[in-house]
Amino acid sequence: MASNGSGEKDTGIAAGERVAIRTCPLCEAGCGLEITVRGDTVTRIRGDMNDVFSKGYICPKGSTLKQLHEDPDRLRQPLVKRDGKHVEVSWDEAWEVVDRGLTQVINTHGRESIGAYLGNPGAHNLAAMTFNRVLLSAIGSRQRFSASSVDQVPKQVSAGFMFGTPVSVPVPDLDRTDYLLMLGANPYASNGSLATAPDWPGRLEAIRARGGKIVVVDPRRSRTAESADEWLAVRPGTDALLLAAMVTAVFEAGRAEPGDHLAGHLNGVEEAHAALAEFTPERVERAVGIDAATIRRIALELCDAPRAAVYGRIGTCTVAFGTTASWLVDVLNVVTGNLDIVGGAMFPLPVAASPTTRGKKGIGKGFKTGRGKTRVRGFPEALGEYPAALMAEEILTPGPGQIRAMVVVGGNPVRSTPNTSQLAEALDSLDFMVSVDIYLNETSRHADVILPPPSHLQRSHYDLALLNFAMRSVANYSEPVFDLPPGVPDEWEILARLAGIAQGLGAAADPATVDDVTIRSIIDSTVRDDTSVIAGRNADDIYDALSSPANGSLRGPDRILDFTLRIGPFGEGFGANPDGVSVAMLKRNPHGVDFGAMVPRIPEALRTPSGKIELAPPELLADVPRLRASLQHDPDQVLLVGRRHLRSNNSWMHNIRVLVKGKPRCTLQIHPDDAARLGVVDGAPVRVTSRVGSVVAPAEITDGIRPRVVSLPHGWGHDEPGTRQSVAREYAGVNSNVLTDHEAIDPLSGNAVLNGIPVSLASVATA
Repeated sequence: MASNGSGEKDTGIAAGERVAIRTCPLCEAGCGLEITVRGDTVTRIRGDMNDVFSKGYICPKGSTLKQLHEDPDRLRQPLVKRDGKHVEVSWDEAWEVVDRGLTQVINTHGRESIGAYLGNPGAHNLAAMTFNRVLLSAIGSRQRFSASSVDQVPKQVSAGFMFGTPVSVPVPDLDRTDYLLMLGANPYASNGSLATAPDWPGRLEAIRARGGKIVVVDPRRSRTAESADEWLAVRPGTDALLLAAMVTAVFEAGRAEPGDHLAGHLNGVEEAHAALAEFTPERVERAVGIDAATIRRIALELCDAPRAAVYGRIGTCTVAFGTTASWLVDVLNVVTGNLDIVGGAMFPLPVAASPTTRGKKGIGKGFKTGRGKTRVRGFPEALGEYPAALMAEEILTPGPGQIRAMVVVGGNPVRSTPNTSQLAEALDSLDFMVSVDIYLNETSRHADVILPPPSHLQRSHYDLALLNFAMRSVANYSEPVFDLPPGVPDEWEILARLAGIAQGLGAAADPATVDDVTIRSIIDSTVRDDTSVIAGRNADDIYDALSSPANGSLRGPDRILDFTLRIGPFGEGFGANPDGVSVAMLKRNPHGVDFGAMVPRIPEALRTPSGKIELAPPELLADVPRLRASLQHDPDQVLLVGRRHLRSNNSWMHNIRVLVKGKPRCTLQIHPDDAARLGVVDGAPVRVTSRVGSVVAPAEITDGIRPRVVSLPHGWGHDEPGTRQSVAREYAGVNSNVLTDHEAIDPLSGNAVLNGIPVSLASVATA
């Protein structure tokens, strides 16, 4: 039964104050916030004790929505570049410049000459989740890129091949497991990723408190590794070898037992065994840096634990074998009997309709990549996008289809993608560029027009993407805390108007018209779907029900969300289930609604053509020879890995002083043995050089990292001219992506290799 999280009102609210309840949009945890407001000023932000999911937990970032809202560097007016400098203009003038710029490029070079990049904040943004696709369709180009290919795409590709859709990602059932093996994950800093739950630290500590065990595989002794029962200091980029050896150890011990619940729902067990049999613990131990006995022990501990889960995250994705490692995480979950069981790796049941709940249960079209290829290198598409690492060459290389204009929405790829020096050069060469961004940053400084969306506190919110990976079936809708100032468009209106301009409707394109066309298209396709709860219904009746004054006259993202909720597994169904979920129902329950923990979903969650789990997809088996060849890599090569901190979120939270002040965090972590070999002391400058670039960073000598491995955090280097982020500039740090190589890409997913970069080190002489 659902609970609504209702509780007593806070009696400490002073006269003239009000309390707004909303979900934090700054990371994947989705913590509930209680925001106290006086007039147009936030006076306090704290965790919402009545939130059905977070129960009062927040991290340091959540309390800084006030500072982000009030940041004097946050843009309030559009900027247009004139004579090399950005100046404020009216919205009308900005739209005129956008129309002229995009139209000229389209008329001169065609639609394929326009590229689009979607940034990480869009995954936390209801407007972007509902209208980015509208914008991309309107542009009509296949030149699409996003932050996904410097992050999680390998996991989505492997899940697509195995289970049928790219959101069919099993997540660890933290609250009920007895044993957790984590690879390349540091949820004490990241709050979890592709496994949505507030208070990961508390959930991990609860595993140990009830007698369970946590093992962390990471080249660094991260904050998460420090709190675990065991830390395995793996060599960067060898997770796939380690996982293959664990799978083989399970088979060799005669312990491969997927479980009766998967009987009849599983293809490829013997094929996977045969393909991986050569990767014994003894054969991989030198390459991975972990002895064979430990590999076998951990593999069998997964078999012996009453309930266990294997979880791999950013460290397993942003490497040369990201997709293969992601695949092997779930192969190991299957063969140890821990897939789709309580306390194992399970499939979430999102409240809003998703690819795993729409369509015929248990069978589908499956998943493919390669529906297009990049112009220059012929690299295949994945999830409708090309690798972000290849943007620069698609801009710089002359010929038919060369990108001559870019539309960047909420992203800073000049700090977050490989070989950013090359990308900065590329963006400078464009005929036209428009950014939708709240800051004049290292990327948007290249734009001819910057269109600033309103503050996070001036938008509605629902984690439409991230709740696909939630450990409980929860739903939280947040109304705007503040009204928009007169004349300021909502973010969805900015994206819709951009779409209208791209379609040729001119600078005065009406966002409301784009909105109506969009929702009617969604309704029409759903009523034609025989498996839908509204199959065969009159589309006009559904439209009227969504848009009527009685339903709040919803527009834009809220209307699309309402539709998606109402046709979901717990939805109101447009009358079929009057007590079900809708936006109106969530407004009545501001602390959220919880429909319970994950439940076993095989076979109904599958969308493969066979209707079975594909444990040995041909695309993954074809990568095994490349994995075999990696056994010959030089174990003495110094490798660079990234890291993140709890107070940081890629590059876009670095202008908030309370988050960046204190001890410098943009340091080069280096093992004492390597520091002694270089002759450097703590704090001394060290030059780090890769194939594509070089940076100098202060040494942080620590035994919490493997020898021959160094670490720089991701997303820093805020010292470019022409930006307006005063705090970020004060705490500039160095840009680690000067070092990452645009030619190092996971061939199965197109994901950039941001970890395991070969580098050389040198002491920098100081006066």
